[in-house]
Amino acid sequence: MSTAFPMTRAARPEPLRDSLTMLGRQIRRLRRYPELTVIVVAIPLIFLLLFVFVFGDTLGAGLAAGAGPVGGDRADYANYVMPAILIMTVASVATGTSSTVSMDMTTGITDRFRSMSISPGSVLTGHALGAVVQNVISLVIVLAVGFAVGFRPAAGPLEWLGATALLLGLSLAVAWLSVVGGLLARSVETASNYGLPLVILPFLGSGFVPTDSMPAGLAWFAEYQPFTPIMDTLRSLMLDTDLSAGTAWAAGAWCVGLTLLGYLYSRRVYARPRKA
Repeated sequence: MSTAFPMTRAARPEPLRDSLTMLGRQIRRLRRYPELTVIVVAIPLIFLLLFVFVFGDTLGAGLAAGAGPVGGDRADYANYVMPAILIMTVASVATGTSSTVSMDMTTGITDRFRSMSISPGSVLTGHALGAVVQNVISLVIVLAVGFAVGFRPAAGPLEWLGATALLLGLSLAVAWLSVVGGLLARSVETASNYGLPLVILPFLGSGFVPTDSMPAGLAWFAEYQPFTPIMDTLRSLMLDTDLSAGTAWAAGAWCVGLTLLGYLYSRRVYARPRKA
């Protein structure tokens, strides 16, 4: 006959404390391997330089001819394309997060965490919050380069506050989706490909050209995919142009909905026994 002893206070899981401990683990990893952030930032920076310096004059002139929200030169197009580059930065971090989660799952450290008296969700929360921290660092770098190549926002303090809140909300949503990808992947190599669709989505939205310039079917998809209202809202906030209330609400709803979806599904996957 076995007797069940209640856990002592010291052994009882504390979700907040455990999550902060796991976040500290991810921050130490970022400090130890700064090249991980450099690789993440490289992709959006390459596209920023490519579209501003190679295509900027032509695309800027095309937007002006179509009565777009910018003028017609390279600097104006830099203002237009910057929200897409920021979204692409957030999406690029997702590939690294999925790989990190998959590495923990395949190397046995996750099994060790399961055997410890810690909150199960804290392991996943640490990964998600670590991704948000990496996003903040990456976004600051990309914005600095954007200013260097001609990005000139007209946003005031309130607009910048709104844009920052939206980017943080999107970062958290994408972080939880990338955690799901890492849990589902059977190898680190597979997990590294899970974020690729998110990197491509800005191209299939209003990130680089207005959606009304696209063929009908593609324009419909571009109009209703998650990143388009987020990019439109960021653009309106940063350039201090008219912002549709419906677009702003849609952007916020996508961030909240994707966060809940990723969080709940990742907890469900994490609770299942991992197949060999």
